[in-house]
Amino acid sequence: MDITPTDTALPPPSRGSVTRVGDRVFSGLARGSGIFLLVVMASIAVFLTIRATHAISQDHANFFTSFEWDANATPPVFGIGVLIYGTIVSSVIAMALAVPIAVGIALFISHYAPRRLATPLAYVVDLLAAIPSIIYGLWGAIYLVPHLKGLNLWLDEYLGWTGVFDKTDPEGAARSLFTVGILLAIMILPIITNVSREVFRQVPKMHEEAALALGATRWEVIRMSVLPFARSGIISASMLGLGRALGETMAVATVLSASPVLSAKLLDPVGGTFAQNIAAKFGEASPFGRDALIASGLVLFVITLLVNGAARLIIARRKEYSGANA
Repeated sequence: MDITPTDTALPPPSRGSVTRVGDRVFSGLARGSGIFLLVVMASIAVFLTIRATHAISQDHANFFTSFEWDANATPPVFGIGVLIYGTIVSSVIAMALAVPIAVGIALFISHYAPRRLATPLAYVVDLLAAIPSIIYGLWGAIYLVPHLKGLNLWLDEYLGWTGVFDKTDPEGAARSLFTVGILLAIMILPIITNVSREVFRQVPKMHEEAALALGATRWEVIRMSVLPFARSGIISASMLGLGRALGETMAVATVLSASPVLSAKLLDPVGGTFAQNIAAKFGEASPFGRDALIASGLVLFVITLLVNGAARLIIARRKEYSGANA
């Protein structure tokens, strides 16, 4: 009698149906981290809004257009017109100077410099990013301000007719929004350079080799293969730098004294920024005065969110035109 053995073992479960404990833990931690971040952001927004509402309701001036700031007066008067102008102008100057130079340095390190030069140069850029803000501020006040006097005189002489570079006191120290913009550009330069350099390294080598095989020069390879692929990364790097420029405190406070005067002349020692004004007046402010400073902090918080939101929209629109999805 022929008895054929039968296989009674169950088939192994498919890989997709097995959920390991580690996967569940990691998924829970990741989800919890995201929710915790949202809760923190919402808590900050609620705190700033409550304190700001209390202060703005007692303000006897237009909060957004007034140039006066005396929250301890009776009745209190404070406005952020000068602070909005100073924050935006200094940040724009910093971005206009830092972004082209940072992208150029990143391209040099990643595509032009030999390895024995690129490696130490990258280390130097990394070290610049680690320098504390107060060190930049001291360097700016002691070294940068005196050495920019000649540049200010040159701008006043040849470009003063524009009104923007017309210096009221030609012999005065170079403590102005223009100097603050240059200092901020130096501070954000390492951040933009580091992120851009890493993005350039992610460009597929096949794209570059194909362009070279077709007879393109090195610059044409960068223009047609590297920059389109890295466009979103460059925008992200620039937004990181802009975030630091908008919120920088000690370096700005060391170089420029806050002044409630709005002037289109970038070389005059007037104006100020949100962070600088908060740092300078928070210690001596009354409880109501601190609420007023918190109200200005809320505006800076909203500006930062809008800038980052705009950057995300730009990246999302440009992503399909880059090589990132190839």
